[in-house]
Amino acid sequence: MKHLISFILTVLILTGSLVVDPAVMDGAAPPEARVPAAASGTSASISVPAAKAKAKAPAGVAKVLPGARLDGPAAVTVLNTLPIKGKAPTTGYDRNKKFGNGWKDFNRNKCDERQDTLKRDMSKVKYKDARKCQLASGVLADSYTGTSIKWKVNSGSVDIDHVVALKNVWISGGQKLSQDQRLAVANDPLNLMASQASANRSKGDANAAEWLPTHKPFRCQYVATQVSVKKKYALSVTAAEKASMKRVLNSCPKQKAAKVAPIKVVAAKAPPAAPKNTAAPTKKQPTSVAAPKQVSPGAYCAKADKGARGIGKTNGKRYTCKTSSSDTRLRWR
Repeated sequence: MKHLISFILTVLILTGSLVVDPAVMDGAAPPEARVPAAASGTSASISVPAAKAKAKAPAGVAKVLPGARLDGPAAVTVLNTLPIKGKAPTTGYDRNKKFGNGWKDFNRNKCDERQDTLKRDMSKVKYKDARKCQLASGVLADSYTGTSIKWKVNSGSVDIDHVVALKNVWISGGQKLSQDQRLAVANDPLNLMASQASANRSKGDANAAEWLPTHKPFRCQYVATQVSVKKKYALSVTAAEKASMKRVLNSCPKQKAAKVAPIKVVAAKAPPAAPKNTAAPTKKQPTSVAAPKQVSPGAYCAKADKGARGIGKTNGKRYTCKTSSSDTRLRWR
């Protein structure tokens, strides 16, 4: 049967009764080729199934999942090691003064951490510069909302979120950190994630008891990242915050935290105290006061004594060396 069909097709092609589409010859086959009946001129035809073209792989890079690598111990185990404390007062909190103004180069690759985070968390990235440091565009598979964002520089559609908000760092132990340690937590890739701008802003400074991402499949990773940051920077959780974190992690007991080495808290240096004076206080010597000059009332006195006071020799009264309205000479009057 196979040979018979091949023979019929060959005859039809040779007699001009079958025209072969060049596109088929080039491999872009249409759904099927129709062979018209050779003899009768009727509309009867033979359908020959066309070979299926191979499906092409979709263009672009595979989807990138944002966030730091979490390949350490179980997140719920790490959570149970965090101290539980109430929120400290926000007194003294100033984001720029306490955590630095602008992005720093945490890993010293000559690109600031905003650019490094965009590069890590996006696919199909394009750059503005030859060094491949300043990003121009990219695609974010946003974990916070579960949406895809085609981002361009200055579009305002993507923020870099501090997974543990800096104000939350301040009220959960950050006041005891040194300035260098606060700059570190503000620029540590572990605490940074590219996210939809509106989602990041709706979060604000909230902790896990007050806000969680709307995209529920991401909550385990989100909470595990917060736990990792708090462990690394010796920060505490409130009782309500821990309870919320535990509820999330109970749904994913295999969720891991990051491998971190907790920092040693080095409190900010206080201004040096004034040295204590251990010497015994010196006693003030009484000032000796010269005894008043004894004078003879009405007697002349020298110019050097003008204005001086004296005591009368015989009567003990006080006299001053001066002139009068009727006498310009100095006398004890």
